[in-house]
Amino acid sequence: MTVKDLADKLEVRAKDVLKKLIEKRMMMTINTTLDAETATTIAREFGADVKMRSFEEEMVIVESEVAKPEDLVARVPVVTVMGHVDHGKTTLLDAIRETNVAGGEAGGITQHIGAYSVSIDDRRIVFLDTPGHEAFTLMRARGARVTDVVVLVVAADDGVMPQTQEAIDHARAADVPIIVALNKIDKADANPERVKQELAARELTPEDWGGTTVVVPVSAKKGENLDSLLEMILLVTEMGEHKANPVRAATGTVLEAKVDRGRGPVATILVQDGTLRVGDNFIAGVQVGRVRALIDDRLQQTRAAGPSSPVEVLGLTGLPQPGDAFQAVADAAKARQIALLRQNQAKERALGGRGQRLTLESLQAQLTEGEVKELPVIIKADVQGSAEVLADSLSKLGDDRVRINVIHTGVGAISEWDVLLASTSNAIIIGFNIRPDRNASAVAEREGVDIRQHSVIYNVTDEIKLAMAGLLEPTIKEQRLGQAEVRDTFKVPKFGTAAGCVVVEGVLTRAGESQARIVRDGVVVHEGRIGSLRRFKDDVNEVKSGLECGVAFERFADIKVGDVIEIFTVERVAATV
Repeated sequence: MTVKDLADKLEVRAKDVLKKLIEKRMMMTINTTLDAETATTIAREFGADVKMRSFEEEMVIVESEVAKPEDLVARVPVVTVMGHVDHGKTTLLDAIRETNVAGGEAGGITQHIGAYSVSIDDRRIVFLDTPGHEAFTLMRARGARVTDVVVLVVAADDGVMPQTQEAIDHARAADVPIIVALNKIDKADANPERVKQELAARELTPEDWGGTTVVVPVSAKKGENLDSLLEMILLVTEMGEHKANPVRAATGTVLEAKVDRGRGPVATILVQDGTLRVGDNFIAGVQVGRVRALIDDRLQQTRAAGPSSPVEVLGLTGLPQPGDAFQAVADAAKARQIALLRQNQAKERALGGRGQRLTLESLQAQLTEGEVKELPVIIKADVQGSAEVLADSLSKLGDDRVRINVIHTGVGAISEWDVLLASTSNAIIIGFNIRPDRNASAVAEREGVDIRQHSVIYNVTDEIKLAMAGLLEPTIKEQRLGQAEVRDTFKVPKFGTAAGCVVVEGVLTRAGESQARIVRDGVVVHEGRIGSLRRFKDDVNEVKSGLECGVAFERFADIKVGDVIEIFTVERVAATV
């Protein structure tokens, strides 16, 4: 703080503070910044004590100050639409918008801003058009809570599909109410009762079956029953009593950010509380700025945006991340200081890894300290049967100290989506006969998510039992050296079939202790050693990224175009508890 700030806090004149400083042989002006020690010493001279608090902490305290009841007003509900691909999510959003957009208004608003509001009986609803669950999860992984209701689109002729299940798991993990829009009821092969049965089996029992889940049959294509859906959204959100205080400084969440030619960095923000005005200083994640212009979902410039308003903000110094917290601050210097503090914290996290993540190695220690009451698990397997058996076996494993909670099961390779869900829910991932895809491995490493891969069910249950008892054996850690894609296959006399490959990452090597595996559609079909590695007609020991080569395996010839060859080494790492 400056000398003037200290004088204001002490409620004395600045020249009295300066006098004390001169007595201590410190020549300063009222704008000189004091260090903590000097500020404490001078404050004590005036009979006051100093408590240190970072700007960040101060903002949190200001944030948590209870608003006066008379300042609170009901805010507009924010809705995210999710569902399986091809079940009509975009058609439904378009149909809702069409019925609300006046004749002369520009279409294509969704593509422009990714969020828009519609009016029904003088009330508004804000729809977020998230590109899939990834964005939703990413925001939750960063602690952002933007949605009041999830509308789950399920096609009446198709029923609950894998992505529908993923959306359900996500909405549950975010603790958000779900409304089901039963789409395509106009189709000849629509079977709403079967879909309701499938929903009931997933603990989403429809109201007309005696449950609590609102299910609205709609036809997005024909625009049928959309008003009912909107009314139901308003009804469900009214029960939640969503309030906001429009007179305070704006806070919200960054939905997306991009660099626009001619306009510089532009962020789409959902203002969740307070009012954002042109000219406000703000901080978004580690970026600071001053609002140069606000553009609403109708592409109109606006001077102010109240609670539950999606707006584009111009005036950033750099690009924030989707899910970052956005805050208007009175003091630009304060905003810069906080941004600097956050940048340093981000660097420390990156260097020190994410120590607080739950892993099987740390499970016993956290149980002892009473930190963990349940172990969240995500299961991915090669076939549905294995996933179900594994989920059933693990659910029975818990004891009086820890309950095993299977938050998601699925079939196929471990995806980036699974890793983000694990990161958000502090879960571990168990892969059965499958591998993480390339992006998933990188994200898991960055987020510190524990992925365990097995091919025998008993091994999985034994490992979890040992982890709970704190008796984990040294873990086998895999170091990936390289990856190649099979583009062609051809017959060779000694090995049967060889593969023509392109190395897409790292190096392909057969030297030392390196091993190789063939992965087909995320499932491991063979593990072994490379018998022959050739570059044109020459035998070589390694081939670098970007180059082509021929590969043949020892005692394995069933190689197909599109297979992925992974090269790795294995080392044993002692379990740390």
